[in-house]
Amino acid sequence: MQLNTVIFDMDGLLIDSEPLWGEAAAEVFKRYGIHVSEEQYAITTGLRTKEFVQWWFSYYKIPMTEAENARVAILEKVTEKIATKGKPLPGLAHILNFFIARKFKMGLATSSPQIVIDTVMNHLKIGNCFRAICSAEELAYGKPHPQVYLNCAEALNSSPTECLCFEDSFNGLIAAKAARMKCVVVPAPHQHHETRWSAADLKISSLQNFNDLLLQTL
Repeated sequence: MQLNTVIFDMDGLLIDSEPLWGEAAAEVFKRYGIHVSEEQYAITTGLRTKEFVQWWFSYYKIPMTEAENARVAILEKVTEKIATKGKPLPGLAHILNFFIARKFKMGLATSSPQIVIDTVMNHLKIGNCFRAICSAEELAYGKPHPQVYLNCAEALNSSPTECLCFEDSFNGLIAAKAARMKCVVVPAPHQHHETRWSAADLKISSLQNFNDLLLQTL
Protein backbone atom coordinates (compact mmCIF):
# COMPACT_ATOMS: atom_id res chain seq x y z
CA MET A 1 0.00 0.00 0.00
CA GLN A 2 1.34 3.44 -0.93
CA LEU A 3 2.47 5.70 1.88
CA ASN A 4 0.34 8.84 2.25
CA THR A 5 0.62 9.58 5.98
CA VAL A 6 3.53 10.60 8.18
CA ILE A 7 3.48 10.45 11.98
CA PHE A 8 6.21 12.03 14.07
CA ASP A 9 7.39 11.44 17.60
CA MET A 10 8.17 14.72 19.36
CA ASP A 11 10.78 14.78 22.14
CA GLY A 12 14.29 14.17 20.85
CA LEU A 13 13.10 14.15 17.24
CA LEU A 14 11.51 17.54 16.51
CA ILE A 15 12.85 19.39 19.54
CA ASP A 16 16.08 18.88 21.46
CA SER A 17 14.19 18.27 24.69
CA GLU A 18 15.74 15.00 25.87
CA PRO A 19 18.59 16.85 27.66
CA LEU A 20 15.95 19.10 29.26
CA TRP A 21 13.96 16.05 30.43
CA GLY A 22 17.24 14.70 31.81
CA GLU A 23 17.94 17.95 33.65
CA ALA A 24 14.44 18.08 35.10
CA ALA A 25 14.56 14.45 36.20
CA ALA A 26 18.03 14.85 37.73
CA GLU A 27 16.94 17.91 39.72
CA VAL A 28 13.87 16.13 41.10
CA PHE A 29 15.55 12.75 41.62
CA LYS A 30 18.31 14.43 43.62
CA ARG A 31 15.73 15.01 46.36
CA TYR A 32 15.43 11.23 46.69
CA GLY A 33 19.11 10.38 46.42
CA ILE A 34 18.70 9.01 42.89
CA HIS A 35 21.38 9.46 40.23
CA VAL A 36 20.67 8.14 36.72
CA SER A 37 23.64 7.98 34.35
CA GLU A 38 23.33 8.87 30.67
CA GLU A 39 23.55 5.18 29.77
CA GLN A 40 20.82 4.29 32.26
CA TYR A 41 18.63 7.17 31.11
CA ALA A 42 18.68 5.82 27.55
CA ILE A 43 16.92 2.64 28.75
CA THR A 44 13.78 4.56 29.65
CA THR A 45 13.76 7.09 26.79
CA GLY A 46 10.35 7.08 25.13
CA LEU A 47 8.43 5.94 28.20
CA ARG A 48 5.69 8.06 29.73
CA THR A 49 6.70 10.24 32.69
CA LYS A 50 4.74 8.04 35.10
CA GLU A 51 6.47 4.88 33.87
CA PHE A 52 9.85 6.59 33.83
CA VAL A 53 9.49 7.64 37.49
CA GLN A 54 8.13 4.28 38.59
CA TRP A 55 10.97 2.46 36.81
CA TRP A 56 13.71 4.37 38.64
CA PHE A 57 11.86 4.52 41.96
CA SER A 58 11.59 0.73 41.82
CA TYR A 59 15.25 0.37 40.81
CA TYR A 60 16.42 2.56 43.69
CA LYS A 61 13.78 1.22 46.10
CA ILE A 62 12.11 4.59 46.71
CA PRO A 63 8.55 4.39 48.15
CA MET A 64 5.98 4.59 45.35
CA THR A 65 3.90 6.93 47.51
CA GLU A 66 6.26 9.68 46.33
CA ALA A 67 6.09 8.80 42.63
CA GLU A 68 3.20 11.10 41.73
CA ASN A 69 4.81 14.09 43.46
CA ALA A 70 8.00 13.43 41.51
CA ARG A 71 6.11 13.11 38.22
CA VAL A 72 4.35 16.45 38.70
CA ALA A 73 7.59 18.17 39.70
CA ILE A 74 9.41 16.84 36.63
CA LEU A 75 6.63 18.04 34.31
CA GLU A 76 6.67 21.51 35.87
CA LYS A 77 10.41 21.78 35.43
CA VAL A 78 10.59 20.40 31.88
CA THR A 79 7.79 22.64 30.56
CA GLU A 80 9.58 25.67 31.98
CA LYS A 81 12.88 24.55 30.44
CA ILE A 82 11.33 23.88 27.02
CA ALA A 83 9.55 27.25 27.00
CA THR A 84 12.74 29.13 27.85
CA LYS A 85 15.50 27.23 26.03
CA GLY A 86 14.03 24.47 23.85
CA LYS A 87 15.66 24.31 20.40
CA PRO A 88 14.37 22.68 17.21
CA LEU A 89 16.48 19.79 16.02
CA PRO A 90 18.30 20.13 12.67
CA GLY A 91 16.03 19.55 9.69
CA LEU A 92 12.73 20.31 11.44
CA ALA A 93 11.58 22.88 8.85
CA HIS A 94 12.91 20.69 6.01
CA ILE A 95 11.01 17.55 7.04
CA LEU A 96 7.72 19.34 7.69
CA ASN A 97 7.89 21.23 4.40
CA PHE A 98 8.93 18.03 2.58
CA PHE A 99 5.75 16.21 3.53
CA ILE A 100 3.50 19.27 3.25
CA ALA A 101 4.70 19.70 -0.35
CA ARG A 102 3.86 16.06 -1.08
CA LYS A 103 0.42 16.43 0.49
CA PHE A 104 0.95 13.76 3.15
CA LYS A 105 -1.45 13.68 6.07
CA MET A 106 0.63 14.61 9.11
CA GLY A 107 0.25 13.54 12.71
CA LEU A 108 2.10 13.54 16.02
CA ALA A 109 2.24 10.55 18.39
CA THR A 110 4.09 11.18 21.64
CA SER A 111 4.45 9.79 25.14
CA SER A 112 4.42 13.31 26.57
CA PRO A 113 1.32 14.73 28.32
CA GLN A 114 -0.75 17.50 26.78
CA ILE A 115 0.91 20.27 28.79
CA VAL A 116 4.29 19.40 27.26
CA ILE A 117 2.81 19.00 23.77
CA ASP A 118 1.20 22.43 24.01
CA THR A 119 4.45 23.96 25.24
CA VAL A 120 6.44 22.49 22.35
CA MET A 121 3.85 23.38 19.71
CA ASN A 122 3.64 26.98 20.95
CA HIS A 123 7.40 27.34 21.36
CA LEU A 124 8.24 26.00 17.88
CA LYS A 125 5.06 27.40 16.27
CA ILE A 126 4.36 24.15 14.39
CA GLY A 127 1.00 23.09 15.81
CA ASN A 128 -0.87 23.92 12.60
CA CYS A 129 1.25 21.43 10.65
CA PHE A 130 -0.46 18.43 12.24
CA ARG A 131 -3.95 17.20 11.41
CA ALA A 132 -3.92 14.91 14.48
CA ILE A 133 -1.94 15.06 17.73
CA CYS A 134 -2.11 12.04 20.04
CA SER A 135 -0.65 11.51 23.49
CA ALA A 136 -0.08 8.14 25.16
CA GLU A 137 -0.20 9.73 28.62
CA GLU A 138 -3.75 8.59 29.46
CA LEU A 139 -3.74 5.32 27.51
CA ALA A 140 -3.66 1.95 29.25
CA TYR A 141 -0.22 1.33 27.73
CA GLY A 142 2.40 3.69 26.35
CA LYS A 143 5.28 3.05 23.96
CA PRO A 144 6.59 0.43 23.15
CA HIS A 145 2.90 -0.52 22.91
CA PRO A 146 1.57 0.60 19.49
CA GLN A 147 -1.73 2.12 20.67
CA VAL A 148 -0.75 5.78 20.38
CA TYR A 149 0.34 5.20 16.77
CA LEU A 150 -2.83 3.28 15.95
CA ASN A 151 -4.92 6.06 17.51
CA CYS A 152 -3.12 8.68 15.44
CA ALA A 153 -3.61 6.71 12.21
CA GLU A 154 -7.31 6.35 13.00
CA ALA A 155 -7.62 10.08 13.69
CA LEU A 156 -6.04 10.72 10.30
CA ASN A 157 -8.37 8.20 8.62
CA SER A 158 -5.33 6.22 7.48
CA SER A 159 -4.53 2.53 7.45
CA PRO A 160 -1.42 1.65 9.52
CA THR A 161 0.21 0.28 6.36
CA GLU A 162 -0.14 3.73 4.75
CA CYS A 163 1.84 5.35 7.56
CA LEU A 164 5.49 6.30 7.83
CA CYS A 165 6.79 7.12 11.32
CA PHE A 166 9.82 9.06 12.46
CA GLU A 167 11.32 8.13 15.84
CA ASP A 168 14.44 8.73 17.89
CA SER A 169 13.95 6.14 20.67
CA PHE A 170 14.05 2.35 20.61
CA ASN A 171 10.78 2.15 22.56
CA GLY A 172 9.17 4.36 19.91
CA LEU A 173 10.64 2.30 17.08
CA ILE A 174 9.16 -0.89 18.54
CA ALA A 175 5.79 0.84 18.94
CA ALA A 176 5.76 1.96 15.30
CA LYS A 177 6.74 -1.46 13.97
CA ALA A 178 4.19 -3.19 16.23
CA ALA A 179 1.58 -0.92 14.63
CA ARG A 180 2.66 -2.32 11.22
CA MET A 181 4.00 1.03 10.08
CA LYS A 182 7.23 1.92 8.29
CA CYS A 183 9.71 3.60 10.61
CA VAL A 184 12.64 5.93 10.02
CA VAL A 185 14.81 6.27 13.09
CA VAL A 186 17.01 9.27 13.88
CA PRO A 187 19.07 8.18 16.91
CA ALA A 188 21.00 10.56 19.13
CA PRO A 189 24.58 10.88 17.79
CA HIS A 190 26.10 8.89 20.65
CA GLN A 191 23.68 6.01 19.96
CA HIS A 192 23.84 6.03 16.17
CA HIS A 193 26.24 3.06 15.93
CA GLU A 194 24.09 0.68 18.01
CA THR A 195 22.98 -2.45 16.17
CA ARG A 196 19.46 -2.40 17.62
CA TRP A 197 18.44 0.26 15.10
CA SER A 198 18.53 -2.42 12.39
CA ALA A 199 14.89 -3.08 13.38
CA ALA A 200 13.99 0.18 11.63
CA ASP A 201 13.23 0.44 7.92
CA LEU A 202 15.75 3.25 7.63
CA LYS A 203 18.29 4.98 9.89
CA ILE A 204 19.44 8.54 9.21
CA SER A 205 21.64 10.94 11.17
CA SER A 206 19.40 14.00 10.72
CA LEU A 207 15.91 14.90 9.52
CA GLN A 208 17.70 17.20 7.08
CA ASN A 209 19.00 14.13 5.21
CA PHE A 210 15.61 12.72 4.26
CA ASN A 211 14.75 13.05 0.56
CA ASP A 212 12.67 11.63 -2.28
CA LEU A 213 15.17 8.88 -3.03
CA LEU A 214 14.97 7.59 0.54
CA LEU A 215 11.18 7.85 0.53
CA GLN A 216 11.06 5.68 -2.59
CA THR A 217 13.05 2.93 -0.83
CA LEU A 218 10.44 2.54 1.90
